[in-house]
Amino acid sequence: MTTSAAASGGRLATAFLAELDNEAKVTRSCLERVPADKFDWKPHEKSMTMGRLASHVAEMFGWADATINQDVLDFATMEYTPFEPKTTDDLLAFFDDHIAKAKTTLAGASDETFMKDWTMRNGDQVYFTMPKVAVMRSFVMNHIIHHRGQLSVYLRLNDIPVPALYGPSADEGKM
Repeated sequence: MTTSAAASGGRLATAFLAELDNEAKVTRSCLERVPADKFDWKPHEKSMTMGRLASHVAEMFGWADATINQDVLDFATMEYTPFEPKTTDDLLAFFDDHIAKAKTTLAGASDETFMKDWTMRNGDQVYFTMPKVAVMRSFVMNHIIHHRGQLSVYLRLNDIPVPALYGPSADEGKM
């Protein structure tokens, strides 16, 4: 095991921390552009508002903790109140807090922890069970990327420059 892997708990943790750093950077660049006066805007009646979508993107980084430190997420036994920021600064502070906690959680996770099963359920109804490494990849990271993509469309539809995410955007210049 490399020195950095040993310091971070495991090789899988090292990989997820590197990815988290990149995804956090580009996600923050999107969240910084969400103006509070557009928090109630939505492109369609069935869509989330821009503020709710931005908060959801920010909160999903916190799911690393629930994935690594719990074996089951049961909606029937938990209370949930969505975060409702009043300002863009509130949104960014919420995001930064979740990133810090996710980094701490991942840094301490062993490879053995990542290989343990994790279950999402609502009482007797089981939605899925899979290893925590797969939950981190699909339910946490891919889910963040999906909703961040939606948020970039919300920005575009409001003539707010879309930041570069995985290369230059139409608003951020050419390669």
